[in-house]
Amino acid sequence: METLLRRLQDSLNNQLPFAVYAKPGAGRITGVFQHNSTSYALKDFQQQGFVFAPFADGPKAFIPFEKAEIFEVEFIPSEAAEPFKNNIEQQEKAKSDFEQLVQKCVAEIKTDAFDKLVASRTEFVDTQKDVTDIYITLLHTYPNAFRYCFFHPASGLWMGATPEQLLKASGNEVATVALAGTQVYNPQVEAVWETKEKEEQQFVTDYIVQRLHNITKDVNVSLPYTFRAGNIVHIKTDIQAQLQNNTDLGDMITLLHPTPAVCGLPKEDARDFLLRNEGYNREYYSGYLGELNREESSDLFVNLRCIKVSEQRAQLFIGCGITKDSVPEKEFYETVNKSMTMRRVL
Repeated sequence: METLLRRLQDSLNNQLPFAVYAKPGAGRITGVFQHNSTSYALKDFQQQGFVFAPFADGPKAFIPFEKAEIFEVEFIPSEAAEPFKNNIEQQEKAKSDFEQLVQKCVAEIKTDAFDKLVASRTEFVDTQKDVTDIYITLLHTYPNAFRYCFFHPASGLWMGATPEQLLKASGNEVATVALAGTQVYNPQVEAVWETKEKEEQQFVTDYIVQRLHNITKDVNVSLPYTFRAGNIVHIKTDIQAQLQNNTDLGDMITLLHPTPAVCGLPKEDARDFLLRNEGYNREYYSGYLGELNREESSDLFVNLRCIKVSEQRAQLFIGCGITKDSVPEKEFYETVNKSMTMRRVL
């Protein structure tokens, strides 16, 4: 473990691309350390490597496995027991700006232009912790998430603990999830979901299943269930299918990304609306990242619960799904709850 973290720090000091990550529930950390500072292009989805893709148009940061040293270490995850106390100083302008965005989203949805939109915002937090200390905290605090630390000259330094899988593929077998709804986790009370949250989850599920029917067969959908991700819980549905013959992995990624859980419906119009109205650049937040064609399988995740780190300052990205029944102030506080995931480790 110490060797891997030392290598992480050395690569960062020398501005060499790397990806260090642990998969959900796994007690193993993988390090992919590129030998040089060259920016390699992802030309197609047959290549082997670690990909880091943005929300909208822009370069995909890519580390080819053949140009990197890969090694793995075992560790024992142990979730932190102490709860995180919300001591955030209320920023009235941020609250007002986001509530206005939500109001605009609701108004558009009520015209039937959209079924759903996912509004997001960003904020900055000063931190004195070393990158390696932040990552160790991530590893142990969120064992059911994909926990990563990634650097590339094209993207900068990013870290996160995302609960959402975009795609898992091995041969013709593919799997993805529909994830929506948010509540603060309470170990003493079972989560009860409101109609708005159930509808939001159903929008996501229906969209994914509909898209998959065009390129897959034998689609299996689980019943929705409550899934814990750190200090919050979501509604989750597991979806499995088989790719039809001659279907390219890139075609499926294009169909899924960005998912309704991070963008909205209809997807292309929702993305354009958000790019025009959110008032900031999401960059790689709500993009995707992970392994491409490692040992004949791909494992990709949506980049949620993430931060961009620069000079002892972290940029947080948080969002929430908006439907016709959304209440602006309530949605703002949902983003505050979600921000706890990364504030807890900073």
